[in-house]
Amino acid sequence: MAQVAMVMNLDKCIGCHTCSVTCKQAWTNRQGTEYVWFNNVETLPGQGYPRRWEDQEKWKGGWERTRSGKLRLKAGGRLAKLGKIFANPDLPEIDDYYQPWTYEYKNLTEAPAGDDMPTARPVSQLTGEPIDKIEWGPNWDDNLGGAPTHAPQDPIIEKIRDEVGEKIRFEFEQSFMFYLPRICEHCLNPACVSSCPSGAMYKREEDGIVLVDQDQCRGWRMCVTGCPYKKVYFNHQTGKAEKCTFCFPRIEVGMPTVCSETCVGRMRYLGVMLYDADKVTEAAAVEDEHDLYPSQVECFLDPADPAVIAAARAAGITDEWLDAARNSPVYDLIATYQVALPLHPEYRTMPMVWYVPPLSPVVEAVAATGSDGEDAGNLFGAIESLRIPVEYLAEVLTAGDTVPVEAVLRRMAAMRAYMRRVNLGEERDESIARAVGLSGQEMEDMFRLLAIAKIEDRFVIPSAARAEAEALADSHPLNDTDQGCPVSALPEPRVMLNLGDTRRRS
Repeated sequence: MAQVAMVMNLDKCIGCHTCSVTCKQAWTNRQGTEYVWFNNVETLPGQGYPRRWEDQEKWKGGWERTRSGKLRLKAGGRLAKLGKIFANPDLPEIDDYYQPWTYEYKNLTEAPAGDDMPTARPVSQLTGEPIDKIEWGPNWDDNLGGAPTHAPQDPIIEKIRDEVGEKIRFEFEQSFMFYLPRICEHCLNPACVSSCPSGAMYKREEDGIVLVDQDQCRGWRMCVTGCPYKKVYFNHQTGKAEKCTFCFPRIEVGMPTVCSETCVGRMRYLGVMLYDADKVTEAAAVEDEHDLYPSQVECFLDPADPAVIAAARAAGITDEWLDAARNSPVYDLIATYQVALPLHPEYRTMPMVWYVPPLSPVVEAVAATGSDGEDAGNLFGAIESLRIPVEYLAEVLTAGDTVPVEAVLRRMAAMRAYMRRVNLGEERDESIARAVGLSGQEMEDMFRLLAIAKIEDRFVIPSAARAEAEALADSHPLNDTDQGCPVSALPEPRVMLNLGDTRRRS
């Protein structure tokens, strides 16, 4: 099977939220989705959006392994869903997301001349009523804002607090942080698809994108609970589920997603991954959570292997897709250089949006001591001694296993030290590359991909998709009209049954 996947280099994310704004304007800037952000950028440590979404003991998202070695939904099977189909207690409330608001701008633009300054009060976009006090937003704790109050409630901080004790501090001069852009993971083993009672959610065979059939959806909202990343939302206007579409209309014509193309830091990579679909269930059901990351990597196939090429052709994968897979930057970062890691593999959904962990917290900590933050020896020592960033990153990316995170950070540190010598005109030190299991040429290739890659190197999407789409558009009788956004022509809002107050009570 083939899937279009994404990798994000967190060291290059500047937290500008351009990806969030452009995604919002393209997909969820309409009635019913006021609180919805298919793409959002979180500051970690922090609670995230919705609040404490990583607390699966509360939200029951993802899969869990039974004693017999099989997988089952953490939220329960068919009988459990039937028992709460009209009142699901495991749903985030609007306050867990935020109360979307606007302002009474007419008070400013239409105010008569006078001695008093007019004001624009905040107004709820859901009820239209004035809001006395805005208390939360989709990035309320951005840049560690209010960290002494909010960050200790981060589920990961709560989990590792006993291990690192008083080392965790949120005073400005002693803190560390990084940005985490999040979209739907378009998993290989999506829990949201298996959670849907009406079969409205599906994973496309041709590119692996997970979508919602708006005609089939009945608004049960079990998919919201089932998704451990909380990237499925309920449109209160249409009564149906919506989620990140991976900008499939753009992917189909060979264009990158909106969030990728507008990313200021150029930290996103798109490419094709080939994988063995028969291994997915077995890989997701390994007993030790620390084995989930390597087991998923083993599912990926080498696109240059003649046996893989022959099997892919027999499965109907075209040569254009195979060419894209061979040139995939995503495959290089995940399998060749092994510097990308999955987000929360312990959820057992086999996510397909991976992350290069940030080295910046370690570099900044070394530089703060007056030492050379680019020296390989200093960085290697800091990676071993600075347990808080490493252990936190491990909880986010490798189910708590620090060994893969340390290996990635060492490779990133070695790349910095090696390329500094190259850029200063000094003799190449191959021992730096060998220390992390790479050659000097591989180190330079990885540097070019992570630091200075052009758009055609970062986004390798099958060109055949563009040709097929253009041919289809040319043959369509309405090809000269603007069809607009594919989710803008939604059906009329449903008449919702009055079931009383069924919200979860704390």
